[in-house]
Amino acid sequence: MEPLTGLKAILHSKRANIYYLEHCRVMQKDGRVLYLTEAKRENQYWNIPIANTTCIMLGTGTSITQAAMRMLASAGVLVGFCGGDATPLFMGAEIEWLSPQSEYRPTEYVQGWLSWWFDEAKRLQAAKALQLARLDYIVQVWRSDRELAQQGFADGMEEAFARHRQQIPLQTATSHLLQLEARLTKALYRHAAEVSSYGGFVREHEAGDRANTFLNHGNYLAYGLAATVCWVLGIPHGFAVMHGKTRRGALVFDIADLVKDALVLPMAFICAREGASAQEFRQETLELFTRHKALDFMFAQVKQMALSFGGAENLDQMKAQNSGEDIP
Repeated sequence: MEPLTGLKAILHSKRANIYYLEHCRVMQKDGRVLYLTEAKRENQYWNIPIANTTCIMLGTGTSITQAAMRMLASAGVLVGFCGGDATPLFMGAEIEWLSPQSEYRPTEYVQGWLSWWFDEAKRLQAAKALQLARLDYIVQVWRSDRELAQQGFADGMEEAFARHRQQIPLQTATSHLLQLEARLTKALYRHAAEVSSYGGFVREHEAGDRANTFLNHGNYLAYGLAATVCWVLGIPHGFAVMHGKTRRGALVFDIADLVKDALVLPMAFICAREGASAQEFRQETLELFTRHKALDFMFAQVKQMALSFGGAENLDQMKAQNSGEDIP
């Protein structure tokens, strides 16, 4: 589908909005996409600036019209159906999105990604690069963000971060890298619980306490950003480097991991301690995403990975094959 004319083009990495909507109807009216809420005395319409939106999550009690979907697709906005508070995200039983269909996405990134993805050694190399980038982002955010620094999130973690950085290059299999990642994440949970005075925390996805609920909620927001990156760059969700290759959404998990621990984890514990509502947690987390340019960071890392690990000669060869040129 060709993009709608008249819309100001904004790069996905620069778009400011993620929407979670519930108990409303999304529709097209007078050339705009709106959502309608029913009040006691009158219905209220609210505009969605689709050219500046990355994804929309439709929660409990929502519906959307065909005309609205057409405009959202033309503007490159991903739409997902989810449960209350944005969790879980539905489409069958896996992470999946209603992706805009476009013939005009770039091809060099998927070609570059596939030029090395089938080589297990290069896939492991890419996974290590992903983990190093994730660690660098945690350190940078926790040190530079005034609120997180005041809360003490960066205090006392230098040794753990340094040890983890040394261990990443030494791993000889993806399974070992996943185990190393799990140990760091447990240490981050323990540290966050201590810093925020959130006693007795145990990470359980089905638990109903505020910290676990906010972690689930914030992670799904990160999945929305990651799905946007995959779609814009034209890389299918199944070509993961860390999570299981047979899971259709695995690459979404890989990319979301770049920012989850740096941004979602501390905000979940801070908001849980302060008794924040789900909406307040969403607003704080999305503001943190924007402040630290999470989507920009995700795009930059995935683009670099796509074009780095296969070697320039492999990418040049694939481009020559596609153009019909002779390959030297």
